[in-house]
Amino acid sequence: MRIGVMLRHYDQHQGGVRVYTRRLLDAMFALEPAHEFVLLYRTPAPVGTYARHGVVETALEARSVLLWDQLAVPAAVRRHKIDVLFNPKYSIPLRAGCPSVWVCHGLDWYVMPWASRFVDRMSHRFLVPRYAHRAAAIVAVSEVTREHVMHYLAVPPERVATVYSGVDDVFRRPRDPVRLEAVRRKYALPERYVLYAGAVYPPKNFTRLVRGYARVGPPRGVPLVIAGGENRFLSERELLEPEALGISEWVRRPGWIDQEDLASVYALAEALLLPSLFESCGLPVLEAMAAGCPVVTADRYGTKELAEGAAVLVDPESVDAIAHGIARVLDDGALRARLIEAGHARSEPFRWSRTARETLAVLERAAR
Repeated sequence: MRIGVMLRHYDQHQGGVRVYTRRLLDAMFALEPAHEFVLLYRTPAPVGTYARHGVVETALEARSVLLWDQLAVPAAVRRHKIDVLFNPKYSIPLRAGCPSVWVCHGLDWYVMPWASRFVDRMSHRFLVPRYAHRAAAIVAVSEVTREHVMHYLAVPPERVATVYSGVDDVFRRPRDPVRLEAVRRKYALPERYVLYAGAVYPPKNFTRLVRGYARVGPPRGVPLVIAGGENRFLSERELLEPEALGISEWVRRPGWIDQEDLASVYALAEALLLPSLFESCGLPVLEAMAAGCPVVTADRYGTKELAEGAAVLVDPESVDAIAHGIARVLDDGALRARLIEAGHARSEPFRWSRTARETLAVLERAAR
């Protein structure tokens, strides 16, 4: 069959969806499936990225996102005789002209609507339910997400498939001490530190994370490294929390770090801190566990599903609980050793090759 892939988000903001899309495409093409692919971009810049795989790549012109989704993509479906349309992010044409499948990376805007911008709330209220109704299938990145899709969007269970994200093998490779020290010097990383990885927006609970860290990190001489840390929306003031607490000298902000280096940054860290109010899957949790980095994360939603028994779970609404969780990992060497061992075991099955095979199976069923 001929699979069309909607990729207008291909060069959008850094973060989990971008990593997901690129790793999934790499894994799909590595399987050498007997299908043809047509990759649909919004700008010409990425065209040619996957030329070595013999796929069709094209840029579609449109004055807005909505026109790109609803007019340009259906025209491309007809022009390229696409059998099934796939979007690794949510949204599909309402009249695609072929079966459509999209990936749900979480429904935090339904679980905690106050944490979304007004324009996004309008899209989630009026468009997402229609995308759900029109889709031949929806891929959910966790069981929690699958349950939310069925509950909030009234999608029958037979049309929602759980397919977990993978973890790049770079995070599993043995650590070369020379390489580790080179990464430490490159990003001016301290001898000991705890790590936050990702963008900052309301579900990430950044303010409570920093307040919890402030109680236990500086007294122990352990800085906080923020990898990524840019404001995606509604969190401008949260970024200033270290300054508001008077601990800015304890915080390092190296910015976004590429995958190869990030694996070493995880391995060097005392712990990953991700006590989010909501995560559907929490890719940094899986990456950290694969890299041998203990994890402190939330006792709910996707992080609990992925990490229970292999991480320190805390109440993300309690600064005291977050502080206590961080202190446990910093002070208890035996606990750290257990978490590292359990994290390796838990992350082992999460392979992009598996994600690709299971996603292709969903697309094949949808096309039939």
